[in-house]
Amino acid sequence: MGKTNGGFSEAGLRKVRDVLARHVDSGRIPGVVALVSRGDETHVEALGTMSHDGGAPMRRDTIFRMASTSKPVTIAAAMVLLDECGLRLDDLVEQWLPELADRRVLKRIDGPLDDTVPAHRPITVRDVLTSTFGLGMDMTALGTPIMNAVFEQGLTPDLPTPMPEPDEWLRRLGTLPLMRQPGESWQYHIASDLIGALVARVTGQPFETFLRERVFGPLGMKDTGFHVPADGIDRLPPLYAPDPRTGAFTVWDEPADGRWSKPPAFPGGGGGLVSTVDDYHAYFRMLLNQGMHGSERLLSRPAVELMTTNRLTAEQNAARTALARDNVHLSYGQGQHGGWGFGMAVRTYRGDYAPVGQFGWDGGSGTSTYADPENGLTGILLTQVGMSVPYSARLIHDFWTTVYQAIED
Repeated sequence: MGKTNGGFSEAGLRKVRDVLARHVDSGRIPGVVALVSRGDETHVEALGTMSHDGGAPMRRDTIFRMASTSKPVTIAAAMVLLDECGLRLDDLVEQWLPELADRRVLKRIDGPLDDTVPAHRPITVRDVLTSTFGLGMDMTALGTPIMNAVFEQGLTPDLPTPMPEPDEWLRRLGTLPLMRQPGESWQYHIASDLIGALVARVTGQPFETFLRERVFGPLGMKDTGFHVPADGIDRLPPLYAPDPRTGAFTVWDEPADGRWSKPPAFPGGGGGLVSTVDDYHAYFRMLLNQGMHGSERLLSRPAVELMTTNRLTAEQNAARTALARDNVHLSYGQGQHGGWGFGMAVRTYRGDYAPVGQFGWDGGSGTSTYADPENGLTGILLTQVGMSVPYSARLIHDFWTTVYQAIED
């Protein structure tokens, strides 16, 4: 049984606040909003300011760009469809996504795009949900023809080409060979965007509409979506990508007239959401409650178990393991969890203060969202400093180190 009968110690919560304040006082993190909850106890800290040169203070309802912490939330749309038998794990995706029929696979990941072999088998829903369908953001393959093509075709967010609307995105995706055979290897990010396109094709509804009706609405996630309406834009801080050489604050996205000020052409399940600490708390608490929100069931217990336990073999996970291990000097432990479920990391070994079974993910905009069944714990940390420098990675590391010390049974 999970140890959920206690809450937090007052001294422990003070330590959490003190370490957050230390990062804000350093001048490297303008502001932060953090939430920790256990059982019926929830604590929120809002420190610092929205802008690096002062201005409006951070508030509990400040809206943040969730970046890759979108992945564990948007996956719920696919789980709803699995529960309803609108999708099966081993359905072929080509019946909805004919663009992905008859795949070719690169002979070598760094080889020319026309040096390919036929795929051993078609792509399945399971391959997409586990990020093993064969194509992704491979940071070990930057500069190769396939990664250059992924960027040039606008298949990833604004790097450097804006993403087109979903049908055109799928058409472009279908022109590229796969990097790996279907089911062979975990590949980051593109599968999470593909899930949104798949859900839209299966349901005949825009991805955001389905998410809002089946996930965000029932959970009361009123500030979560793929853009910020005009009446909420004052709650969205600038997003900074500090200069890696000098640390100077460079604005990557302005609130007004920025990337999230209007509905996007492509609603990206991999990194497109905006949200608040309370909205994300509602979602992760639902997962801890095995699919229940109050007296309403949003997802089945088996669906939540599938999402939040490791789905990968050691062979499938090898690329992820290498990525985490070889970038630890930049990530401060982020990514070193051992396993991957559907849309999120799952901790399979004890590598730091968090226990086996903790699930969630981090985002390149300075976001971290995890739940821990053993302790009945949810923790959410949101800032506006991107990972072009290690400031927010260190902040996230220190947040979790102190959160786990604050637990009291």
